[in-house]
Amino acid sequence: MTLIDGKAISEQVKQEIAAEVAEIVAKGGKRPHLAAILVGHDGGSETYVAAKVKACEVCGFKSSLIRFEADVTEDELLAKVRELNEDPDVDGFIVQLPLPKHISEQKVIETIDYRKDVDGFHPINVGRLSIGLPCYVSATPNGILELLKRYHIETQGKKCVVLGRSNIVGKPMAVLMMQKAYPGDATVTVCHSRSRNLVEECREADILIAAMGQPNFVTADMVKEGAVVIDVGTTRVPDATRKSGFKLTGDVRFDEVAPKCSFITPVPGGVGPMTIVSLMKNTLLAGKKAIYQ
Repeated sequence: MTLIDGKAISEQVKQEIAAEVAEIVAKGGKRPHLAAILVGHDGGSETYVAAKVKACEVCGFKSSLIRFEADVTEDELLAKVRELNEDPDVDGFIVQLPLPKHISEQKVIETIDYRKDVDGFHPINVGRLSIGLPCYVSATPNGILELLKRYHIETQGKKCVVLGRSNIVGKPMAVLMMQKAYPGDATVTVCHSRSRNLVEECREADILIAAMGQPNFVTADMVKEGAVVIDVGTTRVPDATRKSGFKLTGDVRFDEVAPKCSFITPVPGGVGPMTIVSLMKNTLLAGKKAIYQ
């Protein structure tokens, strides 16, 4: 069993990006600039945004953090989004989700200029992804592809089961795994809460990608010998022994599943760090105007 070390790979990718940025700046080019909008004080969002700002430093990017209190109106937030759309210095920006209930996430996503949508959530980027055109690929699926690539995991003709059908992970992951490319060319099944024979489907998977957000959902009897298991879950489960009062728990029962696997990602330290690195890669592409002019 090989443990997929997302932390080590993410550091490697950040160093590669930093080297490229240094070269761009040395040639008189513009330093890529990523902006992030954070609404309210959700603990998970605070942690993610802090990690993104730190990653920008490592990559040599300029970064801006724009904060709003949770009672910000939808109109105020949309006005800020439009302002960033027009700001020539900002190459890409994100609005950290989830947003307070009184704000339509979809409206916010659709207001972002798709050419600056480095999260890859805008319908234009999603649509281009689904038909195989260049676009900003959403960060978590992109990070998983990078791990498969760097560990030389074979995907062609393999049976891949994606657990979960969210717009952020499940759906784009399925599309990417069936694309005519490496990693890809897999036979893909998407399972979700309404799937019948879910356990049987999982048992047939050569590559199992768990993205349901249900802690410890995948058990040893659901995984075949030699499978590749990618655990996307990061649920905060209360743990009195930790200083933080919680521990991050994946969708896979790691201790019992790991011995059956050829490759497996841990939680934390697997997919998580790669998500942030993918955002950095998209920001670099935005800075270079590599996808959209």
